[in-house]
Amino acid sequence: MIKKSLAIISIFIFACISSVTAQQLLSLEQCRQLAIENNKTLKIATEEERVAYYNKKEALSKYFPEIQFVGGYLHNQKNLYLIPSSAIPSSITLPIEIPNIGNTIPVSDEVRNAIHNVGKVDIKNIWAGGFNLTQPIFMGGKIVAYNDLRSYAEELAKTMKETKMTDVIVEVDNAYWQVVSVANKKKLAESYVELMQKMDSDISAMEQEGVVTKADRLSVNVKLNEAEMTLTKAENGLSLAKMLLSQICGLDISDAITLQDENISNVDVSKEADAMPNVDEALVNRTEIRSLELATKIYEKQEKIALADFMPNLAFTANYLWTNPNLFDGYEKKFGGMWNVGVVLKVPLNFFSNSSKLNAAKAETRIKKYELADAKEKITLQINQSAYKLNEAYKKLAMAKKNSEKADENLRYANVGFDEGVIASSDVMTAHTAWLAAHSDLIDAQIDIVLCKIYLNKALGRKL
Repeated sequence: MIKKSLAIISIFIFACISSVTAQQLLSLEQCRQLAIENNKTLKIATEEERVAYYNKKEALSKYFPEIQFVGGYLHNQKNLYLIPSSAIPSSITLPIEIPNIGNTIPVSDEVRNAIHNVGKVDIKNIWAGGFNLTQPIFMGGKIVAYNDLRSYAEELAKTMKETKMTDVIVEVDNAYWQVVSVANKKKLAESYVELMQKMDSDISAMEQEGVVTKADRLSVNVKLNEAEMTLTKAENGLSLAKMLLSQICGLDISDAITLQDENISNVDVSKEADAMPNVDEALVNRTEIRSLELATKIYEKQEKIALADFMPNLAFTANYLWTNPNLFDGYEKKFGGMWNVGVVLKVPLNFFSNSSKLNAAKAETRIKKYELADAKEKITLQINQSAYKLNEAYKKLAMAKKNSEKADENLRYANVGFDEGVIASSDVMTAHTAWLAAHSDLIDAQIDIVLCKIYLNKALGRKL
């Protein structure tokens, strides 16, 4: 019996522990961290940053000599013969006649072939190879501009990653506070259902006493059903909002999560002293502005690279070559080699195509400058709009607080009047509906201020 009781207790404890561990309690910072770790866009940005880093290292190598090996093998169908077979006579005519022979001596095929092979050059199997070293001396400033370009590209990759990280944080914060908003509306709907259930109970008792009619009770029943429907919608909305937050954080949407701020009754909406917008601060801090400035510098460097195509290029070269067969000491069927050094000068003469390339680079630079100026104007507008929306949100909050206080007082008087029989049930239900709407507006106003602060800080380029 004792063993059975211990087993039951163990199972109960295990079930409780499993229930607790299944629920993940997440703060806003934890949600941000999860989203940053799991976001695919940020992972892509990290790889792009790594690509820019290696491209910068590759650009640095342009200052150093380039060394390469070249080798080859060639098999020919035929050899070379320096003495043509047509030049070898089939007979030799003597100036005098020899008895029994005459003055013509025939040349045998063996002799003719031997003479033909004297001029044979064996080229059926040819091997060649060599090392080449090329050191740039003057490239018209192209190498310096290319290295500067790659440095700016690396900085651009970093700022673009910061921009994407800010977007992810804003997305997380928006989803997080939406969950908090829906969770508070769910609690509000639960309170509304409790109020309607109490009223339904009271109206049923009053009907039995003959104080109210059946129509009054049915009206309350309809309102109770509406309240329960509102609660169901709030529960579904909370589940969907948590699914969205889980997806943004990289969690499984089926995971049960609970937010640290989910059960707070009042959201911190204190008015900050530095809420006034500062456009100069934004133009310094916004990563989008830094990205466009870097992009402009990149295109300016591309102009210099295009301009370098007009300049002569000078390079030092050194080689070591060998061949088999070789001709360094007659014709030998073995490897033989030599080294050489020299200077290579390249003077471009295709000025027409180079001019087109330079003009295109200048046009692209102007485009980036226009985009930068346009972005500054839009950011200025965005800051003013965000500040205006925040001020409007504070005004809405003040009105929502007054409305909720009046709705609380109105509901209290309506309940007292209904209990004393001086107020009709329809008026009480109207007070309940007004109470629900006022408190729902209060929740929306509080969350709206939180989100407006986030959007304003993002517009100003502040750390979120």
